[in-house]
Amino acid sequence: MNIKYKKKYNKIKRIIKDLVFENAALCDQVSQMQEKIIIVKEERRFLLKKLYHLQAVAEADNQLQIHTPKMQTAGLSPPSATSDINSSSKKTSAKKRSTSEILDSLKMNPKVKKSSTMKTKKIVQPIPLDMTGRPVFPIVLGGLTVHSLGEVVSDRPDYHTEDLIFPVGFCSTRVYGSLKDPEKQCVYTCKIMDGGPAPSFEIVADSDLDAPLVGNSANDCHAMLLRHINRAVGIDVVNTKGRGPEFFGFSHPTIQNLIQSSPGTRKCTSYKWSKFEVNRTGEPLVEENDASLSFDALQRSIAFSKSHMVAVIKEEPSDQLLSNSSATLRDLLMS
Repeated sequence: MNIKYKKKYNKIKRIIKDLVFENAALCDQVSQMQEKIIIVKEERRFLLKKLYHLQAVAEADNQLQIHTPKMQTAGLSPPSATSDINSSSKKTSAKKRSTSEILDSLKMNPKVKKSSTMKTKKIVQPIPLDMTGRPVFPIVLGGLTVHSLGEVVSDRPDYHTEDLIFPVGFCSTRVYGSLKDPEKQCVYTCKIMDGGPAPSFEIVADSDLDAPLVGNSANDCHAMLLRHINRAVGIDVVNTKGRGPEFFGFSHPTIQNLIQSSPGTRKCTSYKWSKFEVNRTGEPLVEENDASLSFDALQRSIAFSKSHMVAVIKEEPSDQLLSNSSATLRDLLMS
């Protein structure tokens, strides 16, 4: 009996081993296919962009051909010396007229102008994707971390503009100076919430969860935060003009590209689609160097402002001593 069960055990063990190897081989094939799919998607985007560019160039060429006047070829006289000179002068004048007419027509026709001047492309950095091609959260972009893109609201016009979309449920965090002590790091959670006819924006510091900064726009929330920073330091170390979309992160090219690809964006009537290009060089994008967005830049601004204040305070006593000495000298002369 023991030999019988031992044979069954060895057989099952061999089957399990084969299944493990087969599973590992299938996983390798799946990962290879995922890499190929990502490469094919990037090639498809590149080819589509090239196609759009060529179509725009072709449309511009067609418009130029339509507006160029046709030269009359009928009733030509035999060539002679004087006629060659006259014809050459006529050709040059006709060329001048035709180019001026083309320029005037291009100015009058907005469609040709729009197609000839291509919109500048925004550079996005590659991000990790899952098996279905969706982004893997959280998305870390320097000091900004995006946790959720939210949902695009297309049936209310105030939830998008020509350049930006405000998806409900968008959530991000950013490292910045604390409200109580700006020289210490603090994590701020930025959210876009459903406010009825218009979206509601909120910034909450992890050191003060009971006092959120709420506004009707991202710029209002960010401006309130910057005013708190200046008040805590005692001097103006940052410009209080809000840069809410950058602080929240939904205007970052990488995040804007993902929001633009979300379902429901096509129904946003006022939004104008932007063109994006993946950063293929492998070099990191330029990091934020604004004191209103970057914690490191804020610390540099605070250090510079404090050193400037110390220098002013040191200069004040010497000026006061000089004024006192001049006053005593004046009194002696008067006596």
